[in-house]
Amino acid sequence: MVFQDFDLIQERRRLERQRKFRKRVGIAVVTTCVVIGLVAAGIFVIVSTKNKEQQGTSANNKAHQAPSTKQVSRSEKLINTICNGTSYKESCESTLKKAVKEHPNTAQPKDLLKSSISATADELDKAFTKASSFQFNSPGEKQAFNVCKEVMANAKEELATAIGKVGDKDTGKLLSSGELNNWLSAVMSYQETCIDSFADGKLKTDIKSTLNSSQELTSNSLAMARQLSSHVSSVMEMPAASRHLLESTSPSVDKDGLPNWLNHDERRLLKGADVEKPTPNVTVAKDGSGNFSTISEALAAMPQKYDGRYVIYVKAGIYEETVLVTKKMVNLTIYGDGSQKTIVTGNKNYVDGVPTYLTATFVASGDGFLAKAMGFRNTAGPEKHQAVAARVDADRAIFLNCRFEGYQDTLYVQTHRQFYRSCVVAGTIDFIFGDAAAVFQNCLIYVRKPMDNQKNIVTAQGRKDKFETTGIVLQNCKILPDDSFTSFKSQFKSYLGRPWKEYSRTIVMESLIEDLIDPAGWLEWEGNFALNTLYYAEYNNNGPGAKTDARVKWPGRKVINKDEAMKFTVETFLQGTWIKATGAPVRMGLGN
Repeated sequence: MVFQDFDLIQERRRLERQRKFRKRVGIAVVTTCVVIGLVAAGIFVIVSTKNKEQQGTSANNKAHQAPSTKQVSRSEKLINTICNGTSYKESCESTLKKAVKEHPNTAQPKDLLKSSISATADELDKAFTKASSFQFNSPGEKQAFNVCKEVMANAKEELATAIGKVGDKDTGKLLSSGELNNWLSAVMSYQETCIDSFADGKLKTDIKSTLNSSQELTSNSLAMARQLSSHVSSVMEMPAASRHLLESTSPSVDKDGLPNWLNHDERRLLKGADVEKPTPNVTVAKDGSGNFSTISEALAAMPQKYDGRYVIYVKAGIYEETVLVTKKMVNLTIYGDGSQKTIVTGNKNYVDGVPTYLTATFVASGDGFLAKAMGFRNTAGPEKHQAVAARVDADRAIFLNCRFEGYQDTLYVQTHRQFYRSCVVAGTIDFIFGDAAAVFQNCLIYVRKPMDNQKNIVTAQGRKDKFETTGIVLQNCKILPDDSFTSFKSQFKSYLGRPWKEYSRTIVMESLIEDLIDPAGWLEWEGNFALNTLYYAEYNNNGPGAKTDARVKWPGRKVINKDEAMKFTVETFLQGTWIKATGAPVRMGLGN
């Protein structure tokens, strides 16, 4: 029994040795396979990496030679989409395709917009260089070209500012705040001002032809800015503009809604405390009791750089001088003792050989300009035709309790955003004219006696392009005859406006219109010019002249509803938080 147990043990040990041997052999085989696989994999990785590096080098070389087919396709689709919304599609596409060819990475809408504006600036330079080679023989032609030089310099400055701003991280804000459209609209207007400075004839035709291409490119840039401003979040790859973003463009304000940098006296001025006269930086007085005897002298002494708002007080008196507030004189306040006590007067006029642009008695060009309780006159009279009392091309300009007196072309609202509150404007023909975005609120609009056989026209708005964000708005105003005209008003026809340019835009809303306004309401400029493209609107007016039953039947003349009228309020049309920030009295919306 013992030997039988031993035999069984031996057999079990033999079987165990065989099992272990097979196991070792299996492990060895598996290990060998794994090692072989790893070696093979390593070789594959090395070869693949080398191939990829070679392919990458080749691809990079091709990228330096030309954009990929996919990139070209994407750019072409984007260009087609953007240019479809312009008035000059062919020039738009050629401009942007050239930009993409020269700079293959120009693939974002904001890049294309910047390229369009840059091309506009280049074309404007070429046009001005060509125009400079023309012969200007008469004194009138030389004066006209001097006007061109001035406004072209302004246009170049606006374009340079736009180019510098578009494409950076604030492009979304630039579009949503209306700043870019504001600048480009001014560029279009400046070019028209250059053309209009010349008398009708061959020279004017040549100037107009020379500026044709730059005006087309300006229009294209305006159209692109308009498209992109409505798609800031999705197209521009930026967050949607919030209300906080829009308000951030205004100065920081205190609990009274006034900018923090205003001093105590300035606050009293802007709050409308007429009986209190704030302490000015300088005083102008004809009798020698001030720092200067003329306004021009006070302006010449104004510091080139000044923190905050510089204030000039002009004592009562009639100042016979031409006053120019230059573009460098920003954030300037000029206030007087009353619009019929402190008066700036002149008599330059078109009949005496002065271009309309240069006839202005008072010129405000510095951004952020504010005038209060001042009078501005041109006494040339109706027989001298165009004779401007004030010309304004300052952005964010405000006039409070001011008076503008003239006959033809009294107030030239040339460019940019302007606000007039509780002012008086008196004249005969086109006496509020220009291409600014201008709102007149709570103003008295007096129609004066014209020359025999003449008609009176309150407005002549000069919007050249349909993408411009400009127009004249009369809100809660009174349109009535001047006292001297009351007994003669039935002998003359008077109208609300006529189209100076093709896309003329004027809105009269919530205003009193007296019976001197002809039932037709609006007058043609010449034949059918602009009748299909203008925009003349009336909303919630009252008075005998407000009846619309017999108004002209032009496609662009209409009675609008409340929703449409809201587009032309201070808040929307002027992005008017800048007015509110100064503390000036303002109605941001409609009256009811």
